[in-house]
Amino acid sequence: MSDAAIPETPGFVDRRNYAPASGPPVIERRQFTNSHNELSPRARELATAIDEYKLRHRRRFITYEEMLSVIEELGYQKPVEASVS
Repeated sequence: MSDAAIPETPGFVDRRNYAPASGPPVIERRQFTNSHNELSPRARELATAIDEYKLRHRRRFITYEEMLSVIEELGYQKPVEASVS
């Protein structure tokens, strides 16, 4: 699709080639929170791993399955329950 195919619509911004005017940098919204500052060290580790996963896979939001895979990549495992006899 060429750029000529894009209709001239007032207020339309073609974000594929958009370079914002000078000003404060645009901060991307996060799925859960905008900052990891108030998290415990373990929660911060998980949040950072999720952010890295989203960047690596070009995802803005992730599914529960993807979150589980990130958690497992960090080495977390559900303890095996002992059978009751």
